[in-house]
Amino acid sequence: MDDATRTFGKGSCPPGPVPEGLIRIYSMRFCPYAHRTRLVLRAKGIRHEVININLRNKPEWYYTKHPFGQIPVLENSKCQLIYESVIACEYLDDAYPGRKLFPYDPYERARQKMLLELFCKVPHLTKECLVAIRCGRACADLKLALRQEFCNLEEILGYQNTVFFGGDCISMIDYLFWPWFERLDVYGIANCLNHMPALQLWTAAMKQDPTVCALLIDRNIFLGFLNLYFQNNPDAFDFGLTC
Repeated sequence: MDDATRTFGKGSCPPGPVPEGLIRIYSMRFCPYAHRTRLVLRAKGIRHEVININLRNKPEWYYTKHPFGQIPVLENSKCQLIYESVIACEYLDDAYPGRKLFPYDPYERARQKMLLELFCKVPHLTKECLVAIRCGRACADLKLALRQEFCNLEEILGYQNTVFFGGDCISMIDYLFWPWFERLDVYGIANCLNHMPALQLWTAAMKQDPTVCALLIDRNIFLGFLNLYFQNNPDAFDFGLTC
């Protein structure tokens, strides 16, 4: 279950079959979409192995796992492949026993999926803000648009009068949102949450969750990755690993 493993790149040999009783995730340590799936794996206590992929130097064999070489991808011992992060997370919740992260109630489950639709602009806007800042471009309009999306989420928490988006305890929707909020500081846009007390309370509560804590990436390592990534250095994906 060690997430901090070196990446597989072009010319590497493919890993062997997935052992019985395990599920494999093809991942990348700094990817928010893969982060979603790793949160669910850990929250449910699912035994798994991690294969990290170098996204700037993808192994040829990886295109047999995903037609476009994207992550995350799940693979089980039956050679079944599941991709797209939300679909992968829902599969894990349905296929494995233990704590259910999506609600049992059909309406509450549908409500979480509607919330996810309201969140859909956030990943793109956070990425665009990061790129603009790293490239020295103005991003005031992008940050304003991102703040508006956060205002919508702030209103939802205020209307619900709950700490978490799914109610009084963490559920699937919180894990699906979290990776982008964790990255706000290292992306240099944490001030987009200023004057949003409900979202700030939610963020603080998420940081107390054992699953979230277990997958936190050291800020300096994340910054080191970003520095190399924006230099188009393929070694970025293994930054911070000592072996």
